[in-house]
Amino acid sequence: MSTMPNYNSLPVTFVKGEGAWLWDTQGKRYLDALSGIAVCGLGHSHPAVTTAICEQAGQLLHTSNIYKIANQQELANKLIKITNMERAFFCNSGAEANEAALKIARLYGNQKKYTQPIVIVTEGSFHGRTFATLSATGNLKVQQGFAPLVEGFVRVPYNDVVAITKIAEQYSQVVAILVEPITGEGGISIPDADYLAKLRNLCDKNDWLLMLDEIQTGMGRTGKWCAFQHTNIFPDVITLAKGLGNGFPIGACLTKGKVADILQPGTHGSTFGGNPLACKAALAVIDTIQQDNLLSRVQELSDRFKQGFTQSLNKITGIKEIRIKGLMIGIELEQPCGQLVTKALEQNILINVTAERVIRLLPPLIVTNEQADEIIAKVSNLIQEELS
Repeated sequence: MSTMPNYNSLPVTFVKGEGAWLWDTQGKRYLDALSGIAVCGLGHSHPAVTTAICEQAGQLLHTSNIYKIANQQELANKLIKITNMERAFFCNSGAEANEAALKIARLYGNQKKYTQPIVIVTEGSFHGRTFATLSATGNLKVQQGFAPLVEGFVRVPYNDVVAITKIAEQYSQVVAILVEPITGEGGISIPDADYLAKLRNLCDKNDWLLMLDEIQTGMGRTGKWCAFQHTNIFPDVITLAKGLGNGFPIGACLTKGKVADILQPGTHGSTFGGNPLACKAALAVIDTIQQDNLLSRVQELSDRFKQGFTQSLNKITGIKEIRIKGLMIGIELEQPCGQLVTKALEQNILINVTAERVIRLLPPLIVTNEQADEIIAKVSNLIQEELS
């Protein structure tokens, strides 16, 4: 093989997709319960996204941010409207969006004359694989071999406000908290309902920024445009990617309040960020979610998955917990279960295992009731066979 061996890819190649289905080179059909890890929220080959990309590709792909880009401004306006933020910066991935957020935190610290600004991050988090986002990530495995890491991060347990309060007492140059509203790679950990509100209060009290990594939770995944909208708080910074382009690479960093305009000319940029094609794809995603009322549909599907898995797994020993928020589904076993990914593939369904013991399901927002029931049945059977 000519590609670097940094991916442990499964022995299958997909050549066609439609909705929640994928077909491989042998013509076998698979039910996609992973959506490219929360990327293809509208499923595969969605006609609105396909049309938008094809039309834009025939008109204009790229000009550079040296010039104004109409699609970029339209997308910024729509994102600001649905999130109640103020400004948008566009890039190409979630890691880049988080990188922008961390640079904003550093600039904010510089304005406060801090010489060693600190960002509080959490254990079990995942923010990307660039040096800064890797350093912020709470996973020693993905950091291994890359020392020395970027300084300026202090880590606390997830969903532990008391630990952050102690950090405030120990460190005088904290500038921000960066946190996922629900952990993705960390195992679909859903914090206490008042977790974000308490973080907001701490940030207000200490003049810190509250920065939310909504890369996996955003774009309707939890039944709201962003997971923080299940609360009454607003962050200072939001990062988005994954489902924003339904497979076309695009990321966004949204700001509000005291850091809305902190990125001035020369402080940050991206060659491809916010180009006409990427923004056109994202606009089609937003329009489709709105027109098809998919946020309400996610809530309906979430209830269906919760009821279905509760009924099918309630008598099986070896299951630690079932965690569901919108279409983020985590089933934690009492033992490692990575082998279930391959076993599921053999049964023509795509799933993921993260944090060694958590079966992670991220089905597309457009999945049908019948497809949802098939996911429940197949995954439940896999678990029962594994634990029997």
